[in-house]
Amino acid sequence: MKQEAISAVPSRNKLSHAAGSSDGISAAALHQYQAAIQLLQQSKYDKALAAFEKLLPAAPAEIQERCRMYMTSCRRQMEKPALQFLTAEEQYDYAISLLNSGYYEDAREQFQGILASWPDADFAFYGLAALDAMTSQTQSCLDNLARAIELNPRNRLQARVDNDFQNMADDPRFTELLYPEVP
Repeated sequence: MKQEAISAVPSRNKLSHAAGSSDGISAAALHQYQAAIQLLQQSKYDKALAAFEKLLPAAPAEIQERCRMYMTSCRRQMEKPALQFLTAEEQYDYAISLLNSGYYEDAREQFQGILASWPDADFAFYGLAALDAMTSQTQSCLDNLARAIELNPRNRLQARVDNDFQNMADDPRFTELLYPEVP
């Protein structure tokens, strides 16, 4: 019966190659190992470490050393110091570099981190608006840009020439925000 469960794993998998022996890798151990690897690949180092630690005592010899290696890697990743910024402007510059590199969620976290410490940081609202425009989140873009303009009217002029807002150019609400009617 154990043999049937193991044979369901593709034979081209390096780990399942050893499964032909009676003390080979069980399907459950292989599944646990693959789940731990997936957590590692998703940068969920604490969860991956816990999964490898749980697997290690009962792990077949074929994967024990790999488990130890991955556990060391997880610990190193978790020990890395968090980024420290001296000013909100430094954090903003970092967020913009993430945005320009396509790391949108990381950039969003940085902008939100700025706002958590400095709730009236108009440039963080502007950065979020640009990010929202680039990711087609229209209403959020309008809300964040309106707040940025409210805090600093010069943001209106900047947004008029900023290519990051090109996706918003055809939206009449965006045009109205940038070119309000003067009574």
